[in-house]
Amino acid sequence: MLRRNAVALSISVLTLLTACGGDDKVIGSPDPTSDGSTPSAVIPAVTADAPFPAARCEANKAAGVITYLSSFDFAATASIVDVVMASAASYYDALCLNVVYKPSFSVDNYPLVAANEVQFSSGGSFSEMVDFAGANDAGFVALAVEGRTGIDTLITKDGAVPTLPDIKGKKIGVKGALTPSVKAMLAKAGLIEGTDYETVLLDGFDPTVHIEVPDIVGFPGYKSNEPNQLTAAGIKFKAYDPADSGIPGSFGILYTNQQFLTEHPTAAQDFMRATMRGLADALADPTLAATTCVEVMNSLGNTLHLSADGEMARWKVESKLVAGSATTDAPLGLPLIDQLTAEVTAYAAIGLFNGLVPEIDTLVDASVLAGIYDKGTLIWPKA
Repeated sequence: MLRRNAVALSISVLTLLTACGGDDKVIGSPDPTSDGSTPSAVIPAVTADAPFPAARCEANKAAGVITYLSSFDFAATASIVDVVMASAASYYDALCLNVVYKPSFSVDNYPLVAANEVQFSSGGSFSEMVDFAGANDAGFVALAVEGRTGIDTLITKDGAVPTLPDIKGKKIGVKGALTPSVKAMLAKAGLIEGTDYETVLLDGFDPTVHIEVPDIVGFPGYKSNEPNQLTAAGIKFKAYDPADSGIPGSFGILYTNQQFLTEHPTAAQDFMRATMRGLADALADPTLAATTCVEVMNSLGNTLHLSADGEMARWKVESKLVAGSATTDAPLGLPLIDQLTAEVTAYAAIGLFNGLVPEIDTLVDASVLAGIYDKGTLIWPKA
C-alpha cells in the first residue's frame, strides 16, 4: 500500500481544492519575479566564507514561484517538517528563492509534479515514487531520501502471533493493501498472500478499533503513528519491524521533475540546501518542529484534526530514524543508490513494478545534495 494511500483516496476531492485552490491555502505571498534569463557565464558555487553570489541570486529569482506540495497535510513528518521549518526561518528567502507551500497528499501530487505545475513534493517512499513514475511515464527525480528504512510495521494483537510464522493460516487487516515492506517481510518468512494468509479490508483509520476486530490477528501501520496511538490508549500489542528481517525501505522523499531540474539547476539545489537546513533544525528541536507544523495546520483549519501531542509523538519517532542513519559520508537526506537499488529489487520480487526491477539511474540524483555538503557539513553562505 502506498503511504497513506487510503487517506488520500478518501479525501481526494478536498486535496484537489487545497493543492490547487485559492490564496487562502497558500503559505507565504509570492513576490514579483524577474523575467531575466539564467546568466550565460558559469554561476558561482555557494561557499561558507562568502556571501551568496549575486549571479546565483539572479538565476534563482529567474526560476519564478517554486511550489511545494506536502504529502500528508502539514504533519510533523520527514520531507514535510523540514520545508515548514525552512520557510519559518526564511532560509528560502536568504537564497533568493520564491517558495510557496501548500497542504496536499502524496498520491495526488505526482501528476502535478510531472507536468511541472508543481516543482517539488514529498513522497511516502522511493518505491512509491518509482511506481508512479512508471505508471505515468513521468520524469521524476528524487533529490533527498530522509528515512533510510521502511516506515511501516506489522502490528499484531497481544499474544496472537508469538512468532512471525504463526501468521500462517490467519487473516491480516489492511487499509487497501499490505504495505510493501510488510509484504516483503512475510514473503521472506515463506508466507505468501492468498496461500499462507489472507487479507481483509478494514474500515476507517483508528488502530484502537482495528485491534479489536475479531477475525484478524493484526494489521500494517506506520512506526510513527499507530503504535503511538495504541500505547497512549494502554493497549498491548506486538510489532514486527521489516527492517529486523533485513527488508530495505525508505521514507520522507523529496522529489522534483527533470524539466525544472534541467532549466533551473541552482534553484533546485538551493531549495534542497535550505530544506536540509530546515531538517537539521527540526532534528535539533523536535518539539519546536512539531509545534510549528501544528500551528501551520491550525491556521488552515486542520481538516484532519491532528493534535499537538500526536505530532510530537510522530516526529519523536521519525526524527530518531532520520538522525540515526546520518553520517559524515552519508549526511542528512543524501540518496544512497545501493540502498535504493536493494529496495526496488526487493519490492519487484513481491510483484511491485509488474515484477520487473526498474532502472533507477534517471529517477534519483545524488549529486544535488552531495554538492551542498562539505565533509558532512551543510554549506551555507556567509551573512
